[in-house]
Amino acid sequence: MAVGSGDFVLTMDELRVVAGYVLHSAEEVLPVFEAARPDDPRPWAAVDAAREFAGGARRTRLQRVTSLDAHRAAKEAPTEAARLAARAAGDAASAAYLHPIAKATQVGHILRAAASAARVAELNADGDPAVGLRSIEQARRRATPVLVDVLRRYPPAPTGPSRTAQLMAALDASLRGRSATPLRLP
Repeated sequence: MAVGSGDFVLTMDELRVVAGYVLHSAEEVLPVFEAARPDDPRPWAAVDAAREFAGGARRTRLQRVTSLDAHRAAKEAPTEAARLAARAAGDAASAAYLHPIAKATQVGHILRAAASAARVAELNADGDPAVGLRSIEQARRRATPVLVDVLRRYPPAPTGPSRTAQLMAALDASLRGRSATPLRLP
């Protein structure tokens, strides 16, 4: 099944590859959220919904609802690391609904969770930027040719002012095979 009505076509198999990639990053950092908010199940529900879709289940309203709930949990999280972890979970669920429109904002749905995980790694290492760059390199190596093909249908991610945006732009550049603008230290 293909998803169209945009600037190009995405297949369900491609969306599952993207969801699986995003899911890996979310699962990696979700314990950070759980440590900060052990009684809030919303990000875990989003991860579970993403896992179902990535594993072959139909995409349903469940991915949309749990994504929004996880993003709400992110807004309520007490620390930057917990916010980023919950946001990554929301991104994993929302990957099922990546839009086939050639806008750079869509790149965030593919790469923001990996950048968030890299930023969480930095924060857990007392802000060491080398730790974040190593995490970005691991995310680059984890990307499949299908994921890179999907990514290249979109314009490059802009480099924003936040460290997470900088990490995402660096990952985007490396996956596209171009040199990244040197990252500013936080």
